[in-house]
Amino acid sequence: MMNPAHLDLFRAVLRHGGMTRAAAALGIGQPHVSRAIAQLEADLGFALFVRGHGAALPTREGEAFAREVERTYAGLDALRAAAGRIRDLGTGPLRVACQPSLADRLLPRAIRGLAGDHPGVHVAVQVPSPDTIWSWAASGQCDLGLVRPRSGYGAVVREPFLAVDAVCALPPGHALASRATVAVADLADEPMIAGAPGPLQRGVEAAFADAGLAPRFAFTAQYTAARCGLVAEGLGVAIVDPLPARALTGLPIVLRPFRPRLTIETVMIHPAGRPPGRLVERLMAHLRAQRDALAGSA
Repeated sequence: MMNPAHLDLFRAVLRHGGMTRAAAALGIGQPHVSRAIAQLEADLGFALFVRGHGAALPTREGEAFAREVERTYAGLDALRAAAGRIRDLGTGPLRVACQPSLADRLLPRAIRGLAGDHPGVHVAVQVPSPDTIWSWAASGQCDLGLVRPRSGYGAVVREPFLAVDAVCALPPGHALASRATVAVADLADEPMIAGAPGPLQRGVEAAFADAGLAPRFAFTAQYTAARCGLVAEGLGVAIVDPLPARALTGLPIVLRPFRPRLTIETVMIHPAGRPPGRLVERLMAHLRAQRDALAGSA
């Protein structure tokens, strides 16, 4: 069986043009190189170099063998490069599933930071429903998720990520726009834009029920942008997530704190059973940094 170290020395002799030169370049004794080449020739059953020449003159068999060795080492170099890519960039696209409220600013800024750390990184972003995000994380179909809390999903590691208080979106000329805060009692007779079924919508309905009031839901829209668009057209008021609502700078709406406080929570999740990869950990760190910057500017 050939010794890989002898193959390395064979290549070194060819590269440096002689056993003495190869030994000097490698910082080892020339006899060690000679013995290694002699053993390799014995293992192969043919001579690699023409004896009696000061330079490393390969035999015809030695030339043919050298070509095969270089092909093999080219494959090993490709394997080393592939290992480096896996080490630095993972096995493929980094799959991230994100709720809409964080998909337009906070997540892209975190990805920009990750791309600065790891040029060439490929991140695939999806914005599905919360239940889909949880299902994907539980089944390993996404590497990282930012999502509203849910129960009943195992095989998922979660950590609290962000908590903000809901706000009331109003048309600029609305009578309540001059208030510092808007209370649920202020909305007793107001047409309202309902959200999709979920924790926030349930919280709004519970706030009205606790106050002994029945909300007047005139329209329903799933996402904050759509609800705020209806508010801007004077079709009602809405209780919304402040993050995407504040980003809608082109819409004529006014945002006011809503009372009682309705906390909108986001958790960061990833599949359980195996530690997150290096890229996932780096993206998580950038997400936390962007969240902290957001809290500092609020």
